[in-house]
Amino acid sequence: MGIMQASSQKWTNTKNELRDGGSEGSNDWPAPPALPEPTPPMAKPGIMSRLSALAARIKTHKNYTTAIGYDLWLIGGEQKIDPSTWQPRLISYLQAGHPVIVWNKGKASAIEIWVDRTNSNNFELLSVNTKPNVTDLTPLPKGGSGALWKYKAIYHLGDQAVGHWSDIISVTVGV
Repeated sequence: MGIMQASSQKWTNTKNELRDGGSEGSNDWPAPPALPEPTPPMAKPGIMSRLSALAARIKTHKNYTTAIGYDLWLIGGEQKIDPSTWQPRLISYLQAGHPVIVWNKGKASAIEIWVDRTNSNNFELLSVNTKPNVTDLTPLPKGGSGALWKYKAIYHLGDQAVGHWSDIISVTVGV
């Protein structure tokens, strides 16, 4: 059994004994494992650039084949993007009283965000954005009277809406 695995088991046994009770053994924590000397040196900065250069060199070698590329993970499996399954996940926070609608772009071209400020499910277009996060700068309710604004969104790929509408989020403003 390896040094780290044995140490891990000692820590698990101690945790279990503290949690469940059991033998009235030692109240001492397990000693950290003694690692073999010498400790290997740290890798030099620039690992990814060196790895990329090595991959490029391998791919240009005269004996390189596609099978070798798959075996060395230089060629990944085909990834299929299915925009019909996309659904934005919206969250929000207030900045100077105005809602900021936070969203992740992913592979989408843009997002179409709709808002309902009347609480009657009469949504109207707020914005179509190509960069994440939208601040709703509509004037806030006057006199400290609060209002509930609701938002929903759908992704765009090119100029077309794709996927599913997001869940509706509600934001209390003006209080």
